[in-house]
Amino acid sequence: MERETTNFIMFNSKIFRNTQIFLDRILKKFELSSGSIPYIFNLEKNEGISQNKLSKEVGNDKSMSARTITKLIDLDFVYKKQDEKDSRAYNLYLTAKAKELIPEIRKEIKTVLDLLTEDLTEEEMLITAKSLRKILNKTQRLKDNE
Repeated sequence: MERETTNFIMFNSKIFRNTQIFLDRILKKFELSSGSIPYIFNLEKNEGISQNKLSKEVGNDKSMSARTITKLIDLDFVYKKQDEKDSRAYNLYLTAKAKELIPEIRKEIKTVLDLLTEDLTEEEMLITAKSLRKILNKTQRLKDNE
């Protein structure tokens, strides 16, 4: 059982890293990286969110989020606007460029996902997704309790 536990952690880590590398390759044409996609997709659902809240949603620390958001601003994917209630805070929004490219970005990511899962049956996909969701929820609860 100990070997399976070690393999589980190793598999998870390698899958994550390999997927990041592959996504980075296909997102290069947009000048994006796999790390910036969660910010864009979160902003798509939560335009006007503060940088701190977005950082928490994505699960990255404030400094990593600040660097990523600065890059997205430089690439004209995101802009910030001063919060009307708190002049020290800024709210983030997607630009027209980002909104136009999101469908194409999603299409590229779906192509990658289809390629990665083409050897799985529908039942295996459902079981895998359900299991990963449970593990994610558990890790999130453990992280939040610290």
